[in-house]
Amino acid sequence: MARTRVRITPLLALSFGAAFLLTATGCGGDSYTSDSSGSSGSPASSSGADGDAAGEDSPVVVATTSWEGAFAKAAGARDVEVIVPESVQHAPDYDPKPSDLAAVADADFVLYAPFEPYAEKFKEAAGGAAELVEVNLDNDADKVKAEVTRLGGMFGTEATAAEWITSFDAEYGKLHKDLKSAWPDGKAPTAVAQVFAAWSAKLAGAQVVGTYGPEAVTAQQLSDLSGKKPQLVLDNVHMAAGTVLPDSGARQVGIVNYPDEDLDLLTVYKNAATTLEKAMNAS
Repeated sequence: MARTRVRITPLLALSFGAAFLLTATGCGGDSYTSDSSGSSGSPASSSGADGDAAGEDSPVVVATTSWEGAFAKAAGARDVEVIVPESVQHAPDYDPKPSDLAAVADADFVLYAPFEPYAEKFKEAAGGAAELVEVNLDNDADKVKAEVTRLGGMFGTEATAAEWITSFDAEYGKLHKDLKSAWPDGKAPTAVAQVFAAWSAKLAGAQVVGTYGPEAVTAQQLSDLSGKKPQLVLDNVHMAAGTVLPDSGARQVGIVNYPDEDLDLLTVYKNAATTLEKAMNAS
């Protein structure tokens, strides 16, 4: 497996071109560089362009997964290296290589999540050279904006982060409105959600009648959740454990939390909206 290197160009416009919760990424090939349109192919480079349209400098960021990397990109970082390959379904299962740990030492910032078992290895590898940043990985819209604002302040890219948030609000509002117009019979659907997929219920305006996870669902929980007669089960693709409420009549929907290798966080919302709309309109 090889590390994924993504060089990000300045934020010119936000689109939903390419891309549900806890852990994703996988075995990759050679490292590559990518601009914000997702094109790739050239060997990775350790340096990125300095400054952006607002005259901001951009730091060198190492992110454990594409999720942290997408937060960094949204906040204004353009030189972002992702350690865990995008194809790994459950990122905490990844075993960092010596070359991964070496990359940490060259970063200005290292972004990680506390649930990742290799976080301690990265802390040791960073020593005192890089600033370690624990990221609150949650795609709830309010939490995302808070984290992007915080990271923008740390990176010195506040203007770019604010620009991203403005575009995010506009796109999120449109998706939310479109999903409400797709409600069956004009009524908000009822849903049971895996705790790390609850953000998608908020996006759809669904009524959450119960949650489960991250621990395995017990027989009593299954009985209680089934008794609430939800129309949808919003499951976390990255911690999926089969059909959650069998024989309940609820339609199970897989929600993806991690962005693709282009680190476009907005595509996660667009893809979730498309999946939710299909589930709500399925006969």
